[in-house]
Amino acid sequence: MVHLFRSSPESRPVRRDAQGLVLYDGVCGLCDRTVQFFLNVDRHRVLMFAPLQGETATSLLGSHNAIKNNLESIIFIRDYSTFNAATFLRSEAILQILNEVGGFWRVLSWLRIIPRPLRDIVYDWIGRNRYRWFGKFPECRIPSGEARARFLP
Repeated sequence: MVHLFRSSPESRPVRRDAQGLVLYDGVCGLCDRTVQFFLNVDRHRVLMFAPLQGETATSLLGSHNAIKNNLESIIFIRDYSTFNAATFLRSEAILQILNEVGGFWRVLSWLRIIPRPLRDIVYDWIGRNRYRWFGKFPECRIPSGEARARFLP
């Protein structure tokens, strides 16, 4: 008799070639829930995470001009540790992250057919209300357990 076991995402090692970096508002309740969602759906562990209030985001300010002007937005940097880094903001960042994690979630990334200005209107409306609807933490939450290896300072 053969038993097949799937390892849980938390028990898999972080891929050494993980190059996607998600920068998020570390004190925002919605952003925290979004990061938890991405941790759960990123089965191949291709994403790393860092709060916008942290050292990693601060060190990237000089090399990624888009970060300086968008500290209220989720930011996704594909190939963040290479010269080929590409920076995505707001709704485009979300869709690129979904594409990156793959599987079923890649289908949702096809929402790119909706013009970006329309997507960003909805994104900005949610962003303006996120603290009221989802709360705000007094400081960045520290991830627990094995997820901690996927977070940069």
